[in-house]
Amino acid sequence: MVQHILKATTKTVHLGGFSHLLESALTVDSGDTVDVETYTGYYVYEKAPPEFLTSEFLDICQNLPSERKVAEGPHLLTGPIYVRGAEPGDVLEVKLEAIKPGLPVGFNAIRTGWGALPNQFNQAALRFISLDLENNVAEFPENSGIRIPLKPFFGILGVATQETQRSSIPPGCYAGNIDNRELQAGSRVFLPIFVPGALFSIGDGHSAQGDGEVNVTAIETSMNGTIQLKLRKDLQLTTPIAETPTHIITMGFGQTLDEALELALKNMIDFLVKFVQLPPEDAYVLCSLAVNFRITQVVNSPQKGVHGMLPKSILPQDLQLL
Repeated sequence: MVQHILKATTKTVHLGGFSHLLESALTVDSGDTVDVETYTGYYVYEKAPPEFLTSEFLDICQNLPSERKVAEGPHLLTGPIYVRGAEPGDVLEVKLEAIKPGLPVGFNAIRTGWGALPNQFNQAALRFISLDLENNVAEFPENSGIRIPLKPFFGILGVATQETQRSSIPPGCYAGNIDNRELQAGSRVFLPIFVPGALFSIGDGHSAQGDGEVNVTAIETSMNGTIQLKLRKDLQLTTPIAETPTHIITMGFGQTLDEALELALKNMIDFLVKFVQLPPEDAYVLCSLAVNFRITQVVNSPQKGVHGMLPKSILPQDLQLL
């Protein structure tokens, strides 16, 4: 296993989406780890305070080559990372070993026409929010005494598909902009692979977010992390699955919350049938008794997200899962 360092530069980031035509930023072997740097705020940097800006980030914002601008999404992603030996039909296991804000400030933006209440809050607004990294909290509103615990995660973890241009906004079977706040350090994410090399990208750091991400954004934060990438040729998946220290998580994405819930539920039933060897009806009943289904996000148009959380503590201790 090799430890790599992947800094965010004009040659190693891409904007707005995913594409299998992008030149890889790094090539790794299965089992390698990567210390990865990500930036956020490409479209707001001119309004940002000095502590939000670094010379490297400014260079990206001002000099990113046109071929690294993929689609209309607002996200700046680091990658893609090419994994040797990865083939369509394989699964990429992404272990999130460490996640930490790279700067002591993030932002929250309301975008006109977006969010859960676009008619009521129809004016664009941008707020920069200081992060107390020593005490791991953010106070919002400023001087209110309301202290939000920082629980950093990457909103986007995704692989390329055969599409030459795919927006970074909607999530899907490739994962992408899942915005699941449960995926903090210590978690693993399992992604179906669609193209040779997997072409994995990461970004959209969030320091804190509520389930739903209702006003479009969280505390959007330039984020650093350590990840391990491992090929799993022993698994076959058609949709992402995740594992935290305490839960198995299935995901569903649909144009309505009803559709997203149905898919998250079906994916959990499929997991219980395949990995726990339950009959489908027993799996369905268990989901009603012990699985919590939560709104992941409602704002990544046209896909809303729901995730199901199965407590590992209720399962037999000797059961081999993922």
